[in-house]
Amino acid sequence: MSLVEVIILAVVQGLAELLPVSSSAHVIVAEKLMGLDPSSPPMTLLLVMLHAGTMFAVVVYFWQQWRSTYFQSWVAFKKSAALVMLATVLSGIVGEGCIKMVEKTVFRNQPKAQIEDLFGHLEFIAPALAAAGVLILIAGNIEKRRRARLSAENNPLNARQAGVIGAVQGLCLPFRGFSRSGATISAGMLAGVPKSQAETFSFALAVVLTPPVVARETLRVLQAERIRGTAQLTSALLPSMLGAAFAFFAGLLALKWLTEWLEGGRWYLFGIYCLIAAVIVAALHRGGY
Repeated sequence: MSLVEVIILAVVQGLAELLPVSSSAHVIVAEKLMGLDPSSPPMTLLLVMLHAGTMFAVVVYFWQQWRSTYFQSWVAFKKSAALVMLATVLSGIVGEGCIKMVEKTVFRNQPKAQIEDLFGHLEFIAPALAAAGVLILIAGNIEKRRRARLSAENNPLNARQAGVIGAVQGLCLPFRGFSRSGATISAGMLAGVPKSQAETFSFALAVVLTPPVVARETLRVLQAERIRGTAQLTSALLPSMLGAAFAFFAGLLALKWLTEWLEGGRWYLFGIYCLIAAVIVAALHRGGY
């Protein structure tokens, strides 16, 4: 894996991770087009570090907004923390349930197989992208038709809405291509949450969710014993750290763009993009990728 390939994948991850278009689908397609193996240890470690880079981008970008809302008082913090915890727990329950269901059906004859074994299959990514696109289109069109709308300050997020967002986030965990940000923001909008507040809450959940996901992926690499020896681990870690830095800056750019599109009422265009991407991914699969 060359330095140029690391930078390309970092930019793809950074831009796509924080846009509602599924970073995993874009990174996997980019890896396949460059002739790389998404399941190899260096690529697994790189993806883990890229997620960490975009997580820090989220913290930097939203910190001022979070401080003025979630941390403005002890009461506000407790309420916000309770909603984040509720959504995260539901994400874990729904996500783990979906993972076990897929593993027991698709891999019923392969007891040692894991859900990650499906992540590089474009034939599963294409329909997931299409599903995300349809959800975004529905949310965008419904939001566009609503006339009377309360502001985020006058219409605070409630437990039911947080639970819906958390449950939908859980559905995203086993399926590459089903955009986490696209699905959660759209679910919030459909549940009556102002789109700016849905965006803020969605990325707050991402910050909480990313560390355990990164830890899980890192543990998988170590348990598989695919990277042996300190020298080999270091050679894989250094380019991954560089990739995380590029993903961080690309993520900041993507967040600024996403906020402008949300404020401009063009959310539905991300849905159209996902549908087009689904067709392209399906075509690549038929082409042998």
